[in-house]
Amino acid sequence: MVQVLDPLLIIALALNLVALGVSRIRGVINAVALQGILLGVFPLFMHDEIGARGIALVLVTIALKGFVIPWFLVRAMREADIRHEVTPVIGFVSSVLLGAVGTGLAMAFSSTLPLAGAHADLLLVPASLSTVWTGLLMLITRRKAITQVVGYLVLENGIFLFGLLLLQAMPALVELGVLLDLFTGVFVMGIIIYHINRQFDSISTEHLTELKE
Repeated sequence: MVQVLDPLLIIALALNLVALGVSRIRGVINAVALQGILLGVFPLFMHDEIGARGIALVLVTIALKGFVIPWFLVRAMREADIRHEVTPVIGFVSSVLLGAVGTGLAMAFSSTLPLAGAHADLLLVPASLSTVWTGLLMLITRRKAITQVVGYLVLENGIFLFGLLLLQAMPALVELGVLLDLFTGVFVMGIIIYHINRQFDSISTEHLTELKE
């Protein structure tokens, strides 16, 4: 399991840095979509027998994270006629450096946690904490509403990774409920993006306080 999961987790961590360092919004969406597909296949390698519930989780996760939500975001990007994330609160190079520092701290912190023997040697916990940190960075440091939606997706990816440790214990309704909350959040943010774009020349979230019914 370690030989398969750790290389995939390293790719997922690299995609975090790509999302932080790319200015083109389409590139950020593609990176997060690829990360979503990787996360979708992880349950297949976490346990020897995942059953029909696990297979359903894999299919729904890949469909939502890898295709449905990225398509929705690309469409919103085209409707709003935006291509780049301009002048973030923290520059792209600084964001990548903060992401790398957060990854190192996540690895150091995870080594102190009382994990089960089967999980102690995996990069799963450090990757999940690092992904949560990346999502928070994007939410805080990006001005475009659509990029903040992507940050929300990355944050949820980190939570999803950590939840894989409890795949056998978590009921199916809880797992699918998390995905439904994710889809609902993206849908609501899509509506916000539409209204910002309709009222203003920019979709910066700085204009949220000026929106009227």
